[in-house]
Formats: sequence, C-alpha cells, structure tokens
Amino acid sequence: MKKALVTGSSRGIGEAIARRLLSDGYEVVIHGKSDSRELKKLAEELAAEKIVFDLGAPDEISDKVAGLGPINLLVNSAGINISKPFDDLSEDDWIDVFNTNFFGLVHLCKCIKVNLHDDSSNAPSRIINLSSIKGFNCSVGRLAYASSKAALNLFTAGLAKEFAPNVLVNAVAPGFTHTEMTESTWTPRIEAQVKKILLQRMASPEEIAGVVSFLASPDASYITGQTIIVDGGFTIND
Repeated sequence: MKKALVTGSSRGIGEAIARRLLSDGYEVVIHGKSDSRELKKLAEELAAEKIVFDLGAPDEISDKVAGLGPINLLVNSAGINISKPFDDLSEDDWIDVFNTNFFGLVHLCKCIKVNLHDDSSNAPSRIINLSSIKGFNCSVGRLAYASSKAALNLFTAGLAKEFAPNVLVNAVAPGFTHTEMTESTWTPRIEAQVKKILLQRMASPEEIAGVVSFLASPDASYITGQTIIVDGGFTIND
C-alpha cells in the first residue's frame, strides 16, 4: 500500500486532502503542530497514524521523520498567515511565517528525501506543496504570507530539477477556499474580492484535495515543477 504524509491535516484543506488520499488507497499519516483534540479525533476516525512536530523546530522534524519509513507522497499543507500592513509586521512576524511556510517545509523535504527514494514500486514518488494565489499577486496586508508562498513556488520548480527523475515535485495554489479560517476572517474587503471570482463562489476544501489527488495519481506522471492555480478564474478576471 502507498503511504502519504500530509502536514497540517487536523482541519481545513489538509484534512480534506487526508480524507481524499485515504479514499484513493493511501495509508495516510496525519500531522499537527500539537496533539490537538482535532488531530486525535481525525486519527481515530480515519484509523490513521498521527505525527506531531513544529515545522519551526528543525530538531523535532528530523527526529520524527526518521521513524516514518518509506513514503510515496509528501503533501506540505501546513502553513500560517499573519495579516498586517508592512509597517506593523515585526521581525518575529516575518520569522514565524517563513519558519512555518518555507524554511520548515524545506527542512522536511531534505529530511524525507531518503524515505521518498525508498520506493519498492519503482514509480516516482511525489512532493506536493500547498501554495496560494497570493504567491503571484500580493494584496495589501498579506506581504509576509505572500512572500513565503512566492518563495515556495520557486522552490517547487527548483526542487523538481534537483530530485528528477525519482521524485515529482509540484504545487497547488488555491484561491479563496471556504474553511473555518475564512469564516473567522470574513470582511467586506474579502467579500468584494470573492465577487470577482468568475465562478461566483469560493472553492471547497474537497475541490483543492481533488487537484492534489490528480497530481499524486499515475495520470500526472509527466508533470513536475509546476504550480497549478485553482482559483475559479479569480486571477484572470481583470
């Protein structure tokens, strides 16, 4: 059975990805920064192994990954957003965002490379990164988050070159997606942006998970180094 590790999978898009990969036949390892009630509940429901580490703590990553064994798929879904104007962003804000959204992910990819190459099926393993449309077009107040995602887009393309042909590396860049987080941060400005989406609605987490599922499938065996935008037409609606 194929095995997948999905970071940031206790809720939201990460949870939807874990559920979809399970239905696709993967043995799924779910992850959280802490052993939260949501993570425990999901692990029990999916009968899935859970793993806990802070992406901002390299030593934790190395220790936990060492015991995972062979992995066919890594989905980097964990991330944080600090939304403030540039003048209000502290050095700690920048460090927190980049440590989780970029540097922690980079360290995880480095640690798990050996696991990904140990594939008895001889098929290329996969890394799929969760980026954002903000990595292409930053809005006011999202500079730290958007910068980390822009870095991730370039990292995805560069890592695909480094890891070819044994590992396919791609990214998915969702637009506005309906999650608990978006409900708690809803503002008139966000509402106005959603109205600009060609499909006139947010994505569901399951729709983003569907694209991840495709990139993990044999149908995507000739795709690497790409960042796939999934935004309902938002970025082309001038």
